[in-house]
Amino acid sequence: MNMEELQTLVTDYLGPFGPLILVGMLGVFLILITLPILLKKEADPLDRLKASTRQEVKGKEKGEKLRNATSRDKLEKYSNFLEPQNEEEYSAVKLKLMQAGYRGKNSVRIFHFLQFALGIFGLILGGAYAVFISTQGDVETQELALSVLVPGAALYLLPRYWVTRRQQMRQEAIQNGFPDSLDMMLVCVEAGQSLDQSILRVARELAAGFPELAAEYEIVSQEMKAGKDKTSVLKDMAERSGTADISSFVTVLVQSQQFGTSISDALRVYASEMRDKRVMRAEEAANKLPTKMTLATMMLTVPPLMAILIGPSIYAIVQNLGSG
Repeated sequence: MNMEELQTLVTDYLGPFGPLILVGMLGVFLILITLPILLKKEADPLDRLKASTRQEVKGKEKGEKLRNATSRDKLEKYSNFLEPQNEEEYSAVKLKLMQAGYRGKNSVRIFHFLQFALGIFGLILGGAYAVFISTQGDVETQELALSVLVPGAALYLLPRYWVTRRQQMRQEAIQNGFPDSLDMMLVCVEAGQSLDQSILRVARELAAGFPELAAEYEIVSQEMKAGKDKTSVLKDMAERSGTADISSFVTVLVQSQQFGTSISDALRVYASEMRDKRVMRAEEAANKLPTKMTLATMMLTVPPLMAILIGPSIYAIVQNLGSG
């Protein structure tokens, strides 16, 4: 079989752009084959020595490393490929994952690995679908490109959407349970317990109803027991939760500690404000409901009503025209 016959066969199966599609798929296949080889390539000892020297210099300049390597981590060798090397970007991704409830040491690395793996898998699925539809008939190049790129982009963005959704759900759960936790903490403080004991007791009581908020209180209690500064512990809690209510609560406790005022009085005032704020949120949601239901009401009510009112008249007109 010569080249002309091969080109004719490819054109018959894949359409007029068959050779271009075949070359593109061959390039993607070669990239997928060579990528693991490049990632597993052993570094030159001299290059490793230079890289370690640079890391030590950067570590001294920055004061700390972005992450701590562990010998058991299978993704460690791909860390430069799977992790942001910019400290600000790394901190932003880590904070987002932490607010979504993923506090693992390798959460950033696993997140980027899932994005990369799902993106490649989507491209493979899109390429297979493009080959299938091209065999069914003539297909435009734009449609083929979209059939390949859309699944890859969708699966690549899926982990980011999942983390964002988890972050919103977790913040909403913490926000819903926070007023009740303040009431419990106020009762514990007025009963004679310290703030550390009150936080631990509230964490135990909220574990069944609000596990996300109970986990945050548990972390605060454990860090206080370990001897960490109370102010920094509370600020870390506000950063992990990502809610404005807890940030304001931390500010109130820090100011109460600095100025020497009563913690119970501060808790009483703030708990009352949080209860009022929860009622206002419920009223706001109730006031939005009629507006959201207007479109659905029109779509589900107006067509049947028009059919009931106008249907008999239309039927009578048709009957009269037919008889005439």
